[in-house]
Amino acid sequence: MSDIRNVIIIGSGPAGLTSAIYTARANLAPLVLEGEPSSTSDQPGGQLMLTTDVENFPGFPEGIMGPDLMARFREQAVRFGAETKMEKVSRVDLSERPFKVWTGKPDADAPTYLAHSVIVSTGARSLMLELPNERELIGRGVSTCATCDGFFFRDHHIAVVGGGDSAIEEATFLTKFADKVTLIHRRDELRASKIMQERAFDNPKIEIRWNSQVVEVKGDNKLAGIVVEDTVTGERADLDVTGLFVAIGHRPNTDLFAGQLDADENGYLVTGRDGQASATNVEGVFACGDVQDHTYRQAITAAGSGCQAAIDTERWLEANHH
Repeated sequence: MSDIRNVIIIGSGPAGLTSAIYTARANLAPLVLEGEPSSTSDQPGGQLMLTTDVENFPGFPEGIMGPDLMARFREQAVRFGAETKMEKVSRVDLSERPFKVWTGKPDADAPTYLAHSVIVSTGARSLMLELPNERELIGRGVSTCATCDGFFFRDHHIAVVGGGDSAIEEATFLTKFADKVTLIHRRDELRASKIMQERAFDNPKIEIRWNSQVVEVKGDNKLAGIVVEDTVTGERADLDVTGLFVAIGHRPNTDLFAGQLDADENGYLVTGRDGQASATNVEGVFACGDVQDHTYRQAITAAGSGCQAAIDTERWLEANHH
């Protein structure tokens, strides 16, 4: 059994590492449990580890590689006294304080760490088509964020997969850059709201391919086109696109906290209590970043909410004599 930490931060994307910078500067000696390296978006560093060029993060006029940006976040947190460990949290018990956190085997009797407070910044992951090549080509023609990557596709032919509001938003945004946007939807009508549908129908740059699904993503180091299959006839066709945006939804990484922290119908943690933007329903547990933000999902907004969580945590610890 280890000593009781002031604060444990679960997750190491922009939100988690910003909260680490702020809590470290407040002399709280935070422990950041980063996760374990993997090919998914809940790996250390979050979704930015799968992003090549980041051009919309303030302070980097020439742009910066996603992994490089996260390395700078981490260096800054460590410089001020944060401790980072490449460990994946397997279980938490938030029923009483000090809070219990397990890494490694979740059925172990003794928790790995104890903490007076916890900041949850486990992020969210974009739902993917789960096709061969798809994840390998993220940042090389395949994307899940139009506002992040649309600029790179000026005068290109782009495909967007999905039929909900977010897919229409992505497609509409991309028409600012692309010559043509093909919206690929597996049914014969959109799920999006009427106003969003009208926007798509009225936009001359958007062509909708009904009853269709992507069955192959082509290319080695760069997207070289896709194969689309008609869901009614089974007929296949090559689409010569240079960009593929997958907009079929996001899933927050909140399984760890099921039954302990309040979440909305889509699984995002509910925050905002007693005047604290990041407070969850459990006193002493705070959440920031994409795990509780289903609206903006940007590195800069995640970082901002990480700052809020750190300040909320510092004030809560002070008020509770820790």
